[in-house]
Amino acid sequence: MTHWVRFRNEAGVGFGRLEGDRIAVCKGDMFASPADTGDSVPLASVKLLTPTVPTKMLALWNNFRALAEKLNQAIPPEPLYLLKAPNSFLAPGEVIRKPASYDGKVVYEGELGIVIGKRCSAVSEADAPGFIFGYTCINDVTAAEIIQKDPTFAQWVRSKSFDTFGVFGPAVVTGLDPAKLSVKLVLNGQERQNYPVSDMIFGPAAIVSRISQDMTLEPGDVICCGTSVGVGSMKPGSDVAVTIDGIGTLANRYE
Repeated sequence: MTHWVRFRNEAGVGFGRLEGDRIAVCKGDMFASPADTGDSVPLASVKLLTPTVPTKMLALWNNFRALAEKLNQAIPPEPLYLLKAPNSFLAPGEVIRKPASYDGKVVYEGELGIVIGKRCSAVSEADAPGFIFGYTCINDVTAAEIIQKDPTFAQWVRSKSFDTFGVFGPAVVTGLDPAKLSVKLVLNGQERQNYPVSDMIFGPAAIVSRISQDMTLEPGDVICCGTSVGVGSMKPGSDVAVTIDGIGTLANRYE
């Protein structure tokens, strides 16, 4: 199991393996035989960035049985997903900003994220795991009242693509069995979500295979696997943290 991170310090932007309280600095391409430089830096001396720079982030809806049952939603025959715009991407420790143009409810959604490791197009479900580099934590922030604001058009992309609404990190972790993971979200010190990834309707291999039939996935692209019960609103001044054991904690403030 390896924790890959990107960071910025006085030397610029770099990446490497998180090993305890230090980062073993690497060179080359994180997704294609990265090489050790022999250097390491203290974690406390750097600013963590988003662990990848995706060409796109996709987010699933209605992908957990418990939430589908609570909302009285039918089990979908295929993954239902949307795009979150790149301007929304936000690193751990940075501030989620309340949109100036919107006064409604803003909600958190703690999720598991799939990170693609190599170009992926029209792959089978059996082959899909070979295209998954690892997993990360997601907070799929949503301006909930925009989705159905216009009765003629559901505005999923707009509601989820405000600046700072695509939060992910702190690391991409390889060598995990996602079926054994749980997603926890804590808001202002109180646990609001705690659900098993094994409750997913479509697992990671099925998700990657199905989406790759529609579009080419590139190294570093992120797929948010959807959320489960416990979604709720945040007020400005809130601290929100998504934790997945084995990956880490994605902590941010909402202002």
